Amino acid sequence: MRYDREGDILDILVGDGQIHHAEEHGRIIVNYDEEGRVVEIEILDASKMLSEVLAESLGHRRGK
Repeated sequence: MRYDREGDILDILVGDGQIHHAEEHGRIIVNYDEEGRVVEIEILDASKMLSEVLAESLGHRRGK
C-alpha cells in the first residue's frame, strides 16, 4: 500500500502482474492484468473519501 500525499491517492497493490487495462468507478480505479486479475486499486481523493466512509459508518453505528 502506498499513499501519495501530494496527489491524495491511495494505491493498494494486490498482485504482481503487469497492468493491462483499468476500469474507473467514480473515485476508484481498478487495474487488471491481461488475464483479468486485479493488480492494483487506486483511490483518488483518498483522504476525503475515507473520511466520508468513516463518518457514514460511525453514523450507522450510532443510529443502532
